[in-house]
Amino acid sequence: MASRNQNGNHVVVPQFYEFHWPVLCALKETGGSASIAEMVDRVAADMKLPDDVLAVPHGDGSQSEVEYRVAWARTYLKKVGAIDNSDRGIWTLTAKGRSFTKKDAADVVRLVRGARSAPAPKHKAEEIAPPDSTDGQTETNGVNWKETLLGILKGIPPDAFERLCQRVLRESGFTKVEVTGRSGDGGIDGAGVLRMNLVSFHVLFQCKRWKDAVSSATIRDFRGAMIGRADKVLVITTGRFTADAQREAVRDGAPAIDLVDGETLCDLLKALRLGVEVRNVEVIEVHPDRLNAI
Repeated sequence: MASRNQNGNHVVVPQFYEFHWPVLCALKETGGSASIAEMVDRVAADMKLPDDVLAVPHGDGSQSEVEYRVAWARTYLKKVGAIDNSDRGIWTLTAKGRSFTKKDAADVVRLVRGARSAPAPKHKAEEIAPPDSTDGQTETNGVNWKETLLGILKGIPPDAFERLCQRVLRESGFTKVEVTGRSGDGGIDGAGVLRMNLVSFHVLFQCKRWKDAVSSATIRDFRGAMIGRADKVLVITTGRFTADAQREAVRDGAPAIDLVDGETLCDLLKALRLGVEVRNVEVIEVHPDRLNAI
């Protein structure tokens, strides 16, 4: 479909359904999660969209036509359960989406429109899918939920833990979050940008899925790798930091390093509702004295 760019020239912008597979690929390439801006940038790069196509505005608004059509692609992919989004606008691949092929992506429009035209179920119960008993949820109480969660985190593969940390940073306001994990890079696992009002900070991070404590030597080595390469450094671990490591992180005359231990990570996952569900329990109390006073 031809559109006009800002110079009035006719250019061809891909249809929204042509973005289905690139959106899925972009999420896979970004570790399974991405902000809208990250997704659009990756899709544009993967599809090699020229600048004149990216410059086509959608109507009179500030959104580009590519951004508008990628948004429709996200909507359709969400309807078939391939992707999902959080309240903070971070989009993620679902288990179903990870298994999608290019052919599956090409069938999305047919599936969504077919669902719209399907007759309504005779009974309301037919609309509700039975719960999956293997969905990985764990019932815990308020005392041991962190212990249970840390046990799960310590058992997942290292690359899965890196993707989780990447997701935590995105949900916490970071952009351009990338996991590098290159050997010989001083232990740097990834980088991101944190914007605070008008100021942006380049942040390097290290993810340590450790059962034991992180030592001061690890902190010193990581500091040496980041000097001159970032404004801030973040170390995330499922374990804890020794007292020496904590002192080394804030040592006078050296760039400070922010530390996130297992307990803090659990609190972050709880606050962000990532793999942790919080249920509010209704408490009912009867007050006879108040009833007698009515």
